[in-house]
Amino acid sequence: MKKFGFSLKVERMKKNYTQANLAELMNSNVRYITNIECGKQNVTIKTIHKIATALDIEPWKLLKFEENY
Repeated sequence: MKKFGFSLKVERMKKNYTQANLAELMNSNVRYITNIECGKQNVTIKTIHKIATALDIEPWKLLKFEENY
């Protein structure tokens, strides 16, 4: 989950969103986003779709991991 969390953080920062911005767009809370980015929170396919929608990106971009992450 750490790779997913890092990928989420990178995509979020590309949009210049704070964790609070993303949480608001997802109708969620900052702690949830923080836990995902830190690899402490598992996510479902539904959540991945919700995050991607909030970031206005394709869901696969959150699942594309580089070897050096």
